[in-house]
Amino acid sequence: MAKKTYLKLSSPVQYIKGVGPKRSLYFRRIGVETVNDLLFLVPRRYIDYSDILKIKNLKINDEATVIGKIQLVELQKIKNRLKLTKVRLTDDSGSINLKWFNRPDLIKKLKVGDWLIISGKISFFHGGQFVNPLYEIISEEEITKKTHGSIIPVYPLTEGLGLWDIKRAVRISLDECLVEIQETLPQSLIKKHSLMTLSEALRNLHLPVKIEKAVAARRRLVYDEFFFFELMLAKRKMKAMNETGIPLNEKGRLTQKFVETLPFKLTRGQIEVIKSIVSDMGRPRPMNRLLQGDVGSGKTVVALYAMLVSVENDYQAVLMAPTEILAEQHYSVLSKILKKLNVKSLLLTSSIKGSERQETIQKIQSGEAHVIFGTHALIEEEILFNKLGLAVVDEQHRFGVMQRAALVNKGINPDFLVLSATPIPRTIALTLYGDLDISMLREKPPSRGEVVTKIINDKNKVTTFEFVKQELSKGRQAFVICPIIEKSETLELKSVNEVYKEIVNAFPEYSVGIIHGRLKTSERMNIMNEFRRGNLNILVATTVIEVGVDIPNASVMLIEHPERFGLAQLHQLRGRIGRGTQKSYCFLFLNRYVPPETFERISFFEKNNDGFALAQKDIQLRGPGEILGKRQHGLPDIKIGDLENDKDLLFLARDDAFELVKKDPEISSSEYYVIQKKLTKLATKEQLLRIG
Repeated sequence: MAKKTYLKLSSPVQYIKGVGPKRSLYFRRIGVETVNDLLFLVPRRYIDYSDILKIKNLKINDEATVIGKIQLVELQKIKNRLKLTKVRLTDDSGSINLKWFNRPDLIKKLKVGDWLIISGKISFFHGGQFVNPLYEIISEEEITKKTHGSIIPVYPLTEGLGLWDIKRAVRISLDECLVEIQETLPQSLIKKHSLMTLSEALRNLHLPVKIEKAVAARRRLVYDEFFFFELMLAKRKMKAMNETGIPLNEKGRLTQKFVETLPFKLTRGQIEVIKSIVSDMGRPRPMNRLLQGDVGSGKTVVALYAMLVSVENDYQAVLMAPTEILAEQHYSVLSKILKKLNVKSLLLTSSIKGSERQETIQKIQSGEAHVIFGTHALIEEEILFNKLGLAVVDEQHRFGVMQRAALVNKGINPDFLVLSATPIPRTIALTLYGDLDISMLREKPPSRGEVVTKIINDKNKVTTFEFVKQELSKGRQAFVICPIIEKSETLELKSVNEVYKEIVNAFPEYSVGIIHGRLKTSERMNIMNEFRRGNLNILVATTVIEVGVDIPNASVMLIEHPERFGLAQLHQLRGRIGRGTQKSYCFLFLNRYVPPETFERISFFEKNNDGFALAQKDIQLRGPGEILGKRQHGLPDIKIGDLENDKDLLFLARDDAFELVKKDPEISSSEYYVIQKKLTKLATKEQLLRIG
C-alpha cells in the first residue's frame, strides 16, 4: 500500500495530487514552485455565472461575458504582414465572431469543439464581434457542474496548464494546508481597517461565494504587501537618520564660478533643488535624495553643482551611469566645464583596459582625480577612492540594488544623490521612495524648442521623408529608431539593418550612420562623435541612444514600430530631440492594423509631452515593474497591488507603517510579534536598508 504524502506549505507543487513532476514545470512558469506560492497566486479576474449572457442578447458597445463552443478557427493574412486569428463561437442562442490581431499562436491553442469563456467589448463589423477579448478554455464537465451564481476565479495560464488544473490543485492545497497559514498582522490593524484574517482571505480569494468576498480578500493581501513595503522604507529612513555622515558645506569657490560659466540662466526649479541639496550636504548625516525630472529639465547641471560642493571640501565625487554611451557623454560634456574650473576628472568603463586602466585606478586612489565618471566598472573590488564625499547614480532604476550599494560603500557614509528621468507622480514617488528626500524638476529651460509628435501610416511615409529632407536642408539632423538589431523569424518587425538600407536609399544625398549595442565601444564612440560634430546627417539606432544623448542640432526623430515601446521609453527617445532652440518633430510609423488598445496608447503619447502624465499612464497600463526597477529595489515585491487603482490603500498602509516605527523603532513590543516573524523572513532584503 502506497504511503500517503502529507502536504505542507513548503512542499513542492509536484506533490499535490494530480500535478506531478511534468506539470509542476508548467506551474513554475507562472511563478509557482511551492504550495505556499500557489495559495498566494491571485486570480486575474473572476467570472460570475449569474452575469453570463446568451449571444442573442449581446448589445453593441456593451462589456459582456459569454460561454460557447468553437465552431471555426482560421488564420487570415491581412496587409503589411499582419495576421488575423478568427474564431466562430456558438451557444444555443446563436453565433458571434471573435478576432485577435497579430496572435497567430492562437491557431494552435484554440481547437474546434473547445468550450470558451469570453469577456470583452462588443463592436460592430458586419454584425457583432469581440476584438482581442479575454478568453479561457474550459471543460464541458465544468460547465454542466456550475449552478446559477457560481464564482470562478481566472488565474494566469501558460501552455500546458489549464484553468481547471490550477483550480483542482488550489482546492487540495486549501483543504490540507490552510491550517498552517500564520497571521502576519496584529489584531489592532486587522480591527482598525476591518480586514479579513490571512486564512480567511486566502479561502475567499480562491473560493468566494460572492464577488464582494473576493474583493475583500484581495484588499487584505494588497494591504499586507503595501504595509511591509512601507515598513521596510520606514525602518530604512530611521536607520539613515541615525548615521553619521560628512558635513559638506558650500564654499562658493567652485560653484559660483560654475554658474558664471554657464551659457544660460538656471531655472527657478533648478535653484530651489540646489538649495535643498546644499542644505542636505551640510548636515552631519548622509544625504539620501532622489532628484527626478522630465526629459531635458536640467538634472545633470544640478548634479554637477552638488559634485563641486564635494570637491570644494577636498572630497571626491563620482557619477555612475547605466551605459557606456551615457557615461562617455557625461564625461565628454562635463569634463570641459570642469577643466575650466581646474577640477581634474576622468572616465572609467569596462572598455578602458591595460596601462590606461591602471593609471586611471591609481589617480582615483591617490585623490588626483576629483570627479570620476563611469559605469558599473566603478564598483569593481580593485577600485578604491581616496575620499569619497558624494555618489551620484544616474537612471537609478537600471541598476540592481547591490550595484548601487556597492558604489556607496566605496566611501564612509558619503552623500547619495539619485537621478531619474522616469518621472512619476509626487504622491506615488513619496510612497515608493519615502525613505529618500525627493526633489522634482518639472520646468524646462525656456530656450528649448517645441516638439511636435505625429502618428504616420505607411501611405504618408514618402511625404514624411520629403519633410525630413527639408529639415536636413536647413542643416538639421535626424534620428531613426528601431526596436531590434536583426530580423526575427517570430517577430514581424523591421530590423535596424533593414531600416538602415531603406534610409540610405531614401536619402542618397545625405550621410547616414548606424549604431547599436553589438558594435564595439570604440566604434560607437566614433559614430556618436561624428554625429555630434555634424558629419553624419542621419543616425539609425536602437535604444542604445535612449538616455542622455544630447545633440542640440537634431530636430527630427522617426520611430519604427512604436507599439514595441512603453510610454516612458518612447518619451525618453523623444527627449533626444528638442534640445536646441528650433522646433522639432517626432514621427511614429504605426501600422494601421494594430489592436485598438495599442492605438489608444500611442495616441495618448502623441498628444502628451508631459513626462509625469505619461509615467502615470504607464503605471496604469504596465504595472509598477519598471518604476520599481524590475524587482531590484531591495524591498518586498509588489505583485498584487496596483499603484494607481489601490493608491488609497497604499497611503493607508504607509501611514500605519511609519506610525508604528515612530512609536516602536525596533518593533520589539509583544503586540507586534507577528510582524517580527514576517520581518525575519525579509531579513536578507533588510540588509540593503540604505540603498533603494
